[in-house]
Amino acid sequence: MNVLITGGRVIDPANGVDQTQDLFIRDGKIAGFDDTTREIAVDKTLDARGLVVCPGLVDLQARLREPGEEHKATLDTELVAAVAGGITTICCPPDTDPVIDTPAMVQMIRQRAEEIGLTQVLPVGALTRSLAGEQLTDMAALRDAGCLALGNAENTIDNTLVMRRAMQYATTFDLTVFLNALDPWLKGNGCVHEGEVSTRLGLPVIPEAAETVALARELALIETTGARGHITQLSCARSVTQLADAKERDLAVTAAVSAHHLHLSEQDIGEFDTRCHVIPPLRSLTDREGLRQGLADGVIEAICSDHQPHGFDAKLAPFSESAPGIAGLETLLSLTLKLVDEDVLKLPKAVAALTANPARILGIDTGQLSIGARADLCVFDPNKQWQVDAEKLRSNGTNTPFDGRSLPGVVRWTLVSGEVVFAHDKK
Repeated sequence: MNVLITGGRVIDPANGVDQTQDLFIRDGKIAGFDDTTREIAVDKTLDARGLVVCPGLVDLQARLREPGEEHKATLDTELVAAVAGGITTICCPPDTDPVIDTPAMVQMIRQRAEEIGLTQVLPVGALTRSLAGEQLTDMAALRDAGCLALGNAENTIDNTLVMRRAMQYATTFDLTVFLNALDPWLKGNGCVHEGEVSTRLGLPVIPEAAETVALARELALIETTGARGHITQLSCARSVTQLADAKERDLAVTAAVSAHHLHLSEQDIGEFDTRCHVIPPLRSLTDREGLRQGLADGVIEAICSDHQPHGFDAKLAPFSESAPGIAGLETLLSLTLKLVDEDVLKLPKAVAALTANPARILGIDTGQLSIGARADLCVFDPNKQWQVDAEKLRSNGTNTPFDGRSLPGVVRWTLVSGEVVFAHDKK
């Protein structure tokens, strides 16, 4: 099918494009703009006047719960939620059950996603077998099965020598290493930031040193091994300073921040609001501002959802015993656009943090609208508001602290390989 998207503001940060023009899609690929489209027969026209046309969003961290926790969510439910949020590519961490530590697991997840035919799912392979932090996986086999990156999810590799060898091995196969900077000994059984709120509520803490100490180790090993590292989430202002210093020394390191850490702080926990129980924890207002500044300065390149769907019951336990995580696929774009409304980012830079930058981190050719590129697109209205209703989210997860809030940005269409896989009813 030949598709013409007319009159939209096309923002393509990878190619430095930000202008109103028509976009033409042929055989699932970007075929041309404006004048080049007029001589070709069109099967479907989408009127994008007043809307933004950008590459489909690339989410670097989202747990889809399949396989192993289908009682919480499945690929079927979460990929529907993803395209409703304009997301066309998702990285799935390796802490599924079974763990993604064999080519068979990689192929199974990719095949399931292809059968569903919505968002492209890119499994992150495990660095160590069963995520136990002891024996390295067959990284060559995981790469050949389709893994672009390897990580150990939230399971820390305690032995620094094992981590060093894992980085060296991954570098041999030109694989990016996804790193979770959180020292398990300093984290302990903590659940909130060490600060005013933890003192008032009497909850066990996760000090900022749990992140900064772990980050220092990973940066030192990246420098020693020459590995290409990606810090999956930052939560502290001091971590941004550490990362900026590493970049000044030309280390091959990138970082992401979750959308909720850019808007929430420990203050939002209030009186034990378990919807705000996340790992890493929500930190101080100073940390939140440091993360925002790091994003604006380009020290942090990408924004991820860190999507973790839970059922209603999972958040009913006492705060420290409740399941950590936020369902974030459908709010990722809107929370990023809220940063634009608050003058933290300009719109093109905000779009880049969701498209071109995460695609570059992965080394894939999505996240851009070059001629001949796969036509994965998000068309959204940046000026329209919507009210979050947890019960009406397409995700199986209802665990969002943004429930009831009004957010900017409504996805009008999501296209995957030139096909409309989501359309918002304007009525």
